[in-house]
Amino acid sequence: MNVRRSAAVVAVLAATAGVGTGLAPAALADGTAPAAPSASPSQAISTGLYGSTDPKYDGVWRQSLALVALDAVGEKPGAGAVDWLLGQQCANGAFAAYRADATAKCDAKAAVDTNSTAAAVQALAAVGGHDAQAERAVGWLKDNQNDDGGWGFTAGGPSDANSTSVVIGALAAVGEAPGGQKKAGRSPFDALRALALPCAAGTEGSGAFAYQPDKKGGLAANADATAAAVVGSLGEGFVVDAGESGKTGGSGASGAAAECADGTSPEDAAHNGAAYLAGALTSDGYLKSALAGAEDQPDVGNTADAVVALAAAGDTEATAKPLAWLEKHHGAWAAKSGPAAYAQLILAAHAAGTDPRDFGGTDLVARLAETGPAQVVADRSGVPGDGTADGDGDDGGIATGVVLGAGLGLAALAAAALTHLTRKRRRA
Repeated sequence: MNVRRSAAVVAVLAATAGVGTGLAPAALADGTAPAAPSASPSQAISTGLYGSTDPKYDGVWRQSLALVALDAVGEKPGAGAVDWLLGQQCANGAFAAYRADATAKCDAKAAVDTNSTAAAVQALAAVGGHDAQAERAVGWLKDNQNDDGGWGFTAGGPSDANSTSVVIGALAAVGEAPGGQKKAGRSPFDALRALALPCAAGTEGSGAFAYQPDKKGGLAANADATAAAVVGSLGEGFVVDAGESGKTGGSGASGAAAECADGTSPEDAAHNGAAYLAGALTSDGYLKSALAGAEDQPDVGNTADAVVALAAAGDTEATAKPLAWLEKHHGAWAAKSGPAAYAQLILAAHAAGTDPRDFGGTDLVARLAETGPAQVVADRSGVPGDGTADGDGDDGGIATGVVLGAGLGLAALAAAALTHLTRKRRRA
């Protein structure tokens, strides 16, 4: 679900920033996300946006997660937060990671992507009142479904488990049955099933999901992709409500000792994936980082994702240890990573039935709110409705302010790229 991006996109972003991907392991050797660069004096972060760091690579993603998480715990967004998100939408319904000039029309060079678009759909569905904009975004996603039933990060790109899963969440959020959305006779669940490793006790990666096949068509277990695919296979989105999960019948308390589901249904694949995640947790309760040079370090974000996935699968017993570990060790990571991290932790606590306002002594909801607009909206009467887009329909709502200045130095740009890559979690 969370802070993640494909290996191909990693290379693209690094090239865009003028740096090599070889910088990432050194920068992330401690297994935690580096602090995102603060806005330079020549930049101004748009009013209504959560987080004060450069939104170039994650603006829509972090905004969407913040809105979804706040709604999940009954909180209203800060002033202008929904306006900001609406202003990022292109006329064709898609969203890019961030558009500095939200008043300009999107052209063929606009870097729209499925992850930002699907995340925005889930956020708009959560806050309500913007059905037309959400449906327009869903229409773009449907138009760009691959023949295998899935989605890649970019339109027409090879399908991957994470992108397919976040789109499933978007479809579910607007009340559509993901299994009924087919291309060439294949559904998103078919695409996920093709990325599932066989479940056989004692074999490496048993029951896990791969992010994508390798060049030879082989599948390698990926915990980040598995967490996303478990949730996606169950037709869930970012928000998993405690007490309403258990579609797989649970993966077993130990995970590793759980019996494999022999069927081919999405629920069976989710069961096996959840068992893999439960078995992959260390004795202390966390998932290890897959980043080169940091393999023995905890991966806080993926551990939070695993809690959501295990809760969705009904393995509430298996969520206890990773949740307890997160309560003790989330602080530095969340403070560095910002609103998306706080939102992710809120969603993990919510899924497991734990109070996010007292998460190891931390009020996650308050911390998230502190990263956004100070004024809390008492009601949504001032939020633009479906008919308030400007004449050409490009903004999808009230036009927002622009991020000023283009003089971001190479070092800051490289740091922004690395922060984004960590935020989108590199796949194997």
